[in-house]
Amino acid sequence: MSETTTQATDADLIHLELKSGRVVIRLRPDLAPEHVARFRSLSADGFYDNVAFHRVIDGFMAQGGDPTGTGTGGSTLPDLKSEFTTKAKFVRGTLGAARTAHPHSANSQFFIMFAPAPSLDGQYTIFGEVTEGMELVDQIKRGAGGSGMVSDPDRIVTMRPASMPAA
Repeated sequence: MSETTTQATDADLIHLELKSGRVVIRLRPDLAPEHVARFRSLSADGFYDNVAFHRVIDGFMAQGGDPTGTGTGGSTLPDLKSEFTTKAKFVRGTLGAARTAHPHSANSQFFIMFAPAPSLDGQYTIFGEVTEGMELVDQIKRGAGGSGMVSDPDRIVTMRPASMPAA
């Protein structure tokens, strides 16, 4: 993804369990410390368990993190201020914070890139990257039409910091 001066520790790793296996996500507190803290906390609390990948666009990204599955929901925590960066780019495997048209509206929703998307650079917060299991992300069920909304979507089995066991 980009050069990093920090070493990943278990505190920086998230295990995303899909029906097809484990995906390892390396969080980037050097880029977006507030988004990383939120994602780590929600993951530790089991917030993402059984949550759908509700919007999946082939050749673009898979989006999840909305407990309602509609694309309009989030956690009960306040929205986050943007943490845009020019130090990293949206490439295959990048983890970004989903938001509305308002830059400071990210909450719990996230997306994983299937391919580079330079149009997102500097416009959305990057807070992690897939380091293992991208081939499993590639298997997530795609949506139909331009919106990418998925009927009968694939779901997160569990998602936890690597430092704690899955439920």
